[in-house]
Amino acid sequence: MESLYKTHQCLVENLRVPVRRALMDEIDWRDRLIGIKGTRGVGKTTFLLQYAKEHFAPTDRSCLYINMNNFYFSHYSLVKFAADFIANGGRVLLIDQMFKYPNWSLDLRECYFRYPELQIIFTGSSVMRLKEENPLLRDLVKVYYLRGFSFREYLNLEGHHHFHAYSLQEILRNHERIAQTVLNNVNPLDYFADYLHHGFYPFYLEKRNFDENLLKTMNMMIEVDILFIQQIELKYLSKIKQLFHLIACDGPIAPNVSKLANEVQTSRATIMNYIKYLTDARLLNMVYPRGEEFPKKPSRVMMHNPNLLFAMYPSQADKTTINETFFMNTLYKDHKLYKGDKNFTFWVDDDLRFRVCTPDIKVKVPADVYCAVDNLLKGSGNNIPLWLFGFLY
Repeated sequence: MESLYKTHQCLVENLRVPVRRALMDEIDWRDRLIGIKGTRGVGKTTFLLQYAKEHFAPTDRSCLYINMNNFYFSHYSLVKFAADFIANGGRVLLIDQMFKYPNWSLDLRECYFRYPELQIIFTGSSVMRLKEENPLLRDLVKVYYLRGFSFREYLNLEGHHHFHAYSLQEILRNHERIAQTVLNNVNPLDYFADYLHHGFYPFYLEKRNFDENLLKTMNMMIEVDILFIQQIELKYLSKIKQLFHLIACDGPIAPNVSKLANEVQTSRATIMNYIKYLTDARLLNMVYPRGEEFPKKPSRVMMHNPNLLFAMYPSQADKTTINETFFMNTLYKDHKLYKGDKNFTFWVDDDLRFRVCTPDIKVKVPADVYCAVDNLLKGSGNNIPLWLFGFLY
């Protein structure tokens, strides 16, 4: 255990956090069992260490960060480790990559009831079903989702600003005033294209080729997060990758499930399950008409965020697809999006209608439709700059 304390101290002392994540202030840290879910590459490890750095001195042994990748836990149970940690004055255990530990839900539950003085905060893949399919933890764990950088966070980081987030209703009511507040400090359009290309994943800050790093991360999402957690045999890996590539190349349309099943050489039901797994891994988003949901066929399958578009097919990504993917991704955190009709792109939360468009497209839309307009600095009325929706978190 001594080596784990030393690793914790070293990691916390050398932590450099480029921007403070908004989720840090949304979590009720008084809960005894907290799960932080998120797709690979969004900064879950940094988030745990940032919490430790903000609340504990590096040498304070009441808090300890551990990673389930450590071979130490291949023969040492979490329940026994928690007992030893508490005996040494431990009170807060930060566990990274919880899904790498066998029987993790059973041991977390036992720790919860056996050690009421212990708080456990753990990270896990977005593919993990902590509540929906896990009765052992359903009533015990409080689950939060760490996303990639919003455009607001990216702008704060790149321009050294301190803009705060707004709710959707605040943006709809006061978008002219909010936009002017931002414009008094920076031209957001100077940064927006770069954000769409590489700003969602924090690892763009690393001195490595971003596109290669993202492709590697995407492969890990499929090879580890999907296959390992869903316990899918390795021989089906190539089929999932092939399906993902076919969907990406088809663009944001309704999937032809029969055609995809024929090309991948599997059943229609398996194709739908694979699409669901890719959606859980935050590689895809499924868009349904209002009132419908999985396992029905979606009306559109989109990439989860614009960075993935550029990584998969940079020469084919048209402006409309990029903009609609950004809009879907940024509202996805707190809102439900459904398929629109010929006059608008999305229903949002059943009662709001949005059209994502560019200023040069002259289309008559109903008076109660909001237009998220690309390449617009400041809007008026129902015309709202597209970039401003990046301030929702």
